[in-house]
This record gives sequence, C-alpha cells and structure tokens, in this order.
Amino acid sequence: MEMDTNKKKLITHDGSFHADDIFAAATLSLMLEKRGESFEIIRTRDPETINSGDYVFDVGGMYDEKTNRFDHHQMSFKEKRQNGIGYSSFGLVWKKFGLDLADSEKIAKIVEKHLVVPVDAFDNGINLVENKYDVSPYFIEHFFIAMRSTWVEKDINADRMFFKCVEIAKKVLSREIIQARDSVLAEEKIISIYQNSKDKRIIILDENYPYGDILNNFSEPLFVIYPRTSDNFWGVKAVRDNPKTFKNRKNFPQNWAGLREEELQKITTVADAVFCHKGLFMAVAKTREGAIALAQKALLESSQIEPKDSI
Repeated sequence: MEMDTNKKKLITHDGSFHADDIFAAATLSLMLEKRGESFEIIRTRDPETINSGDYVFDVGGMYDEKTNRFDHHQMSFKEKRQNGIGYSSFGLVWKKFGLDLADSEKIAKIVEKHLVVPVDAFDNGINLVENKYDVSPYFIEHFFIAMRSTWVEKDINADRMFFKCVEIAKKVLSREIIQARDSVLAEEKIISIYQNSKDKRIIILDENYPYGDILNNFSEPLFVIYPRTSDNFWGVKAVRDNPKTFKNRKNFPQNWAGLREEELQKITTVADAVFCHKGLFMAVAKTREGAIALAQKALLESSQIEPKDSI
C-alpha cells in the first residue's frame, strides 16, 4: 500500500480542547475538502512534528499567515480587530481562509460576526453579555467543554472526542455559511418589498425571509407578515427594536395575549385568527388576508401593559 505523500498535515495541540482549535480544525478541513486535497489532523506538542506541519494552529508559538502558522498564545501576539476583540486560532484561520469557504466577502463577514468573533472573545476571556440573573447563557463553548472527560471518566480518549467535536463543528460552520448565503440572497428581495409597500408599518413578505437585520435599518416597520411553511398558515411578527433583543417596536394588544381560535376571533373580529402568543410578539391567521387584518388592528390598538416575558 503506497503512502499518500501529498497528504496535508494539520497540527494542533494535544490534551484538552476548546472551541477555537475545534473550529480552526473544522475550517481547514472544509477548505481542503472543497479543494479536493487529502489531509490528516495531528494533535501533539512535539516541536519536530509541529515544524513539519502544513497548517499549524493554537500551538507552536508563532503567527505567520504566509506560512500558515496560527498560534495566539505567545507574548508577542497583539492582533486585534477594530472593535478591540483579539483573535484566537479560529479567527486567524478564518481571517485567511474564510473567503475561500464562503465564496463571498459579505457572507464571510456575516459568519465572522455571528460565529467567529464570539468564539474568539470567549477564548480570550472577553464578556459579550452581562448577566442579569443567577444563570448564564449556554454558549457553544459549553457544549464542547461537556464533551471532555470528567475526573471520573478514565477511559475516554481525548483525541477521539476532539475529532467527534470537529465533525460537529464542520456541520455547524457549514450551516452558518448556508444561513448567511441565503440571508444575503434575501436582502435585495426584502428591501424591494419594503420600498414598494404603501404602508411601511406593515411589511408583507412572499417567503419567510430572514428579515431582522435588514428591516431594522428602517424606522417605519412595526409588523411583518409571512407565510408559514410548517402549517400553511400566515404569521405576523412584531419587529424588534434590535434583532439581538426581545423588545418590540410595538406589541400586539395586551387583551389578545394567549388567546386562540374562537376567543381571538371574537376579540379581533378576524374570522380566521388562530393564535396570539402571550408574549405579544406573534400572531397567526389561516390566510394572508387574515394576517393583514390582525396587523392592521394591532396598529390601531396600543398595548398599555408591557409583557414581562417576550419569548
């Protein structure tokens, strides 16, 4: 059996693993698979093996994009983004190869902001959120930490768990690229619909486009109407002040909260009304016309009491 002398060596450290080295390995794997190149991932701290690597990340004490060295632990490393968030191995690898994977600078930047920067921030000990309660958000890093062996589990192989995590990360990264790609495809359609809407407070979409980041650039939209593929009904959602928060620009009327079918139909006089969420951010009707009627009535009635929960 002949050895594959063209197989690329992807080198990272052994032992414990983190989201940044997992996603760096996933990025390089997807890139080389896309190119049709064979490769192997080696986890080690042996200097000779590290020096022989074609791509070295999160180990090696060197950052040199030209020679594919992507470590960020050395004292000399000072690379930061304009927002002040430093790079981890994931961010450094994405910085060089993200465009190759995403096929578009715009898509690469969306994935960078949505996935890469949060992973880098976590790895560098930067808090992106402030806890208001005695619980914390569950980040993707916590999932990968859960994949490590506990002090009781003596028979779990760290390398084997690392490679399982890389396969999961490849799926996550691939889906994020697809989501970003399709959101870019939707942007022109959403803007066109907005521009052609007579009443820009109510935006009626012909598909369930990801509209949040786009419509938030305009001040008028209060409700968005869209077809629901899950049940062939039509949904109405309140536009949020900020896509990253749960505060709506305008809630549905307080007296609609949690009502279904006949109760909601009676109070709204919309014959095919189906449901209004108790958080007052979503309502459903059986038809497009019913959804429009719900949105129009919601415009006329002000919500006097802010809901405690918006999810």
